[in-house]
This record gives sequence, C-alpha cells and structure tokens, in this order.
Amino acid sequence: MPITETRRILLDGAVVEVRREGEELIAGDGRRIACSGAVHLPPVAPTKIICAHLNYRDRLEELKATCPPAPNYFYKPPSCLLGHRGAVVRPKGCRYLNYEGEVAVVIGRTARDVRIAEAQEYIAGYTLANDYALHDFRDADRGSMVRVKGADTLGLVGPGLVRGWVPQRQAIRTFVNGRVVQESSVDRMIWSTAYLVADLARMMTLCPGDLIFTGTPAHSRPVQPGDEVAVEVEGLGRLENTVVEGVSSLADEAGWPPASSDRVLGVALGEQLRE
Repeated sequence: MPITETRRILLDGAVVEVRREGEELIAGDGRRIACSGAVHLPPVAPTKIICAHLNYRDRLEELKATCPPAPNYFYKPPSCLLGHRGAVVRPKGCRYLNYEGEVAVVIGRTARDVRIAEAQEYIAGYTLANDYALHDFRDADRGSMVRVKGADTLGLVGPGLVRGWVPQRQAIRTFVNGRVVQESSVDRMIWSTAYLVADLARMMTLCPGDLIFTGTPAHSRPVQPGDEVAVEVEGLGRLENTVVEGVSSLADEAGWPPASSDRVLGVALGEQLRE
C-alpha cells in the first residue's frame, strides 16, 4: 500500500481536508498552500481518545514498574485536542507539565469484537501525538487522570493522517528547544497496535476517527513557558508546538489546587512510579 498523507487545515475560513504532496497541501478543488503557511487542525475528529499507559519497555525500566499482564488505559476528552504548531497552555501556578512523544492509531472502520490478526484492517493509519500531562493534579485525580491528561490543549496531534505506514523499527524522538530529550524505537512497545485495537474492541465500539495513543518512551520531563517542543517518527513527520503560560490563575472557589508531593515529583521527574 503506498504511503499517503492527509491533513485538516483552515483554508479561507473553512475547515478543509487536504492531501500533502512534498511541501505543499492541495485541496480537492485544486487550491494549494505551503505546509509551512497552513493553520493546522487535528487531522481527525474522534469520538474518543484512549491512551495506553506504560507501553514502552524503557519507560517501565525508568520508573521501576512491573509489567502488567495486559495494558492499562485512560481517556483524554476530544476537547483537549490541538493541532500542529499550536500553543500548549500550562495553567498559571502549575509547574509540572510533561511532554510525552507518541505514535497514535487512527481507527478507519467501526470495530467491535475483532481478532488481533484482523485488527490492522480496522486501522486507517497513524499520526503523531504529544500526550501532555499536568502532574500538579496527580494527587487530586487519585489515578483517574481526568485533570492530569484532560485539560485543554494537552492533546497535541498531527500534522497529518498517514496511510500505508507500518510500525516496525522506526525511531521515535522528542526535542525541546532543538535538543533530543526522548529517543527510542517503536519496536520497544510491549503491546502492538493490533493488540491494543483488539483489546479495546472487546469491550467497546471503536468509531472511524477514534484515536489510540500507544504510550511514550522514557524521559518524560517538565517543560516551561517559552519552550519549543517537537516529536518525530520516521515516516510520520514532525509535530511541533510552543508552551505558553495561562493568563489567569485557576479559580480558588472550586476544586483542588495545583500541588506537589513525593508522588508528583516521582512521576514528573522520572524517578520512580508512585501509583
């Protein structure tokens, strides 16, 4: 199957799906725009985003965690999604916003109760993700990851949906201000993309456009406002963003405030898993 890439962008005020040809994006009506000049949206509009937790061997080793017999998952709401070159917001008063470079599966067909051997038939393609985590709320969430993973802008995906790409031994790297901070290979995943699809489809219906984040390698660390972050995987391109600080403090009248603890620091700084 040939490798092709589509993206979703804002073009003359409308949301348009375009195909990538070299450094240009081409709309169905023939309009062209340079990749560098486009306003990117997430490449798909999912009904749900499901994330595999601790799916790289080097991440398990870093956190001194025991490998479970099957994957664990958490959700990110679609409202957290952000496109290529967007601004990821660290709320004012928070300190532990961590990058997590990943590969994301894009579901192409309605999937329910499928076998591992059939799972690839239900995958439309793949995209890049940066599954940002706001660890200041890890104690407050008590394992639910609702605020840690679900805040606005913490689901960076793109630039495009790549069809025909097959995960094998491609390198995955995350950069902060041009310096490599994460580096691994997609073959260090514990559970394959086909396994994840089949596992999830046992219990729920996966819809076209749904995203499965496949986990991050070792060395997820906090970033600061002003940092430029990028995720690269061979064949999937480069996903970039900047980090900015929120304008106003989180309201004091409702909810838990941002907090630090040994547990927060252990995960945010990669010292050991404190789940």
